[in-house]
Amino acid sequence: MDSNLHSPQRRLIELRMEHADLDAMIDRLGHETVVDELMVRRLKKRRLVLRDEIVRLENELTPDEPA
Repeated sequence: MDSNLHSPQRRLIELRMEHADLDAMIDRLGHETVVDELMVRRLKKRRLVLRDEIVRLENELTPDEPA
């Protein structure tokens, strides 16, 4: 049970959820009349870091195709 809580698959799900939350937050901030540009830049940077981590985990979990 404990191994399932820390599995790469679970981490991948958590990262995807956080990435989706950031997307939604960035979209909401884009519709505000007064936009905190620094906050938007920080959120976008965090989103990129999450995307890189998601891709790395997906590559680890997906076996290479045989030649």
